[in-house]
Amino acid sequence: MIAINEIGGYFGLEQFAGTEYYENLISLNTARNCLLYLLNARNIKKLYIPYFLCDSVSGICQSYGYKYEYYSTDFKFMPIFEKELSDTEYLYIVNYYGQVTEEKIYALKEKYSYIIVDNTQAFFQKPVTNIDTIYSCRKFFGVPDGAYLSTNVKLSDELETDISGCRMKHILGRYEGNAADYYWDFKDSDETFKSEPLKYMSKLTRNILGAVDYERVRNVRSKNYRYLAERLDGENKLKLVEPIGAFAYPFYMGNASEIKRALAQKKIYIPTLWPNVLSQMPKDSIEYDYTANILPLPCDQRYTTDDMQYVLEEMSKIYGEGKRVDISSGF
Repeated sequence: MIAINEIGGYFGLEQFAGTEYYENLISLNTARNCLLYLLNARNIKKLYIPYFLCDSVSGICQSYGYKYEYYSTDFKFMPIFEKELSDTEYLYIVNYYGQVTEEKIYALKEKYSYIIVDNTQAFFQKPVTNIDTIYSCRKFFGVPDGAYLSTNVKLSDELETDISGCRMKHILGRYEGNAADYYWDFKDSDETFKSEPLKYMSKLTRNILGAVDYERVRNVRSKNYRYLAERLDGENKLKLVEPIGAFAYPFYMGNASEIKRALAQKKIYIPTLWPNVLSQMPKDSIEYDYTANILPLPCDQRYTTDDMQYVLEEMSKIYGEGKRVDISSGF
């Protein structure tokens, strides 16, 4: 007799219609495990990684016995790196805030040959042909796991499929309630990924991703980013290009930590990306400066330009130390 699924009983989550944005890429459970996939499949012996990065990448290398070495980046987020690579050494390129354009990626490939592109902050920037590229779903959508890998190598190992139903509490909680009430559930869920083995993306996440209106998400993110850019570019110490479906608007200013704390009192939550850099790098380094003083302002699909206006108004009150500021022309 042919084995069948259960029949009858209560209903589970509906099977949504639609397809994933990157349905033809390899779908894995986490971005860090996309890197592990490449380290194994390409037989990489050593990885060069930027100082300006979270410790998950170095953690993967340490956990699985791969050699790694740090390099610095310049003020335009580009690598400062002059070594010649062998075919078992790769340069890990982070596309910070979607500022490393396709043209720059082509140039990096031409110069270094052996590169991996981290597009975890540039979901809508399509992979460049024949360049290994990593994407994160959790940084752009309300899903419990998920990452995509663009590569032309195939890992021979048999992989399990992840199960993520237990990671939905903070997502469903915030959907019906407040983020603050479920923050520690989010932290607990995030912590589990540090030890999660390489697996395929969960069935649950693939189902949710198949229901996303990607055109709307991309357009809303771009519209909100553009609204902020028109008002802040003149005050921003970073000279930016407009990314496709922006991750966030990176506003570089002094006293950013004070601004973050003040905004949090207004329930405007601005993260410090990669806080490990603050303890690892000297205060006069560009990596420390960028970590401490870039405000990644949320501009994603949950918000409207009215929300962006509210954020600017609250920032201007804090930034101007109580002075009235015309935010239509920036601070």
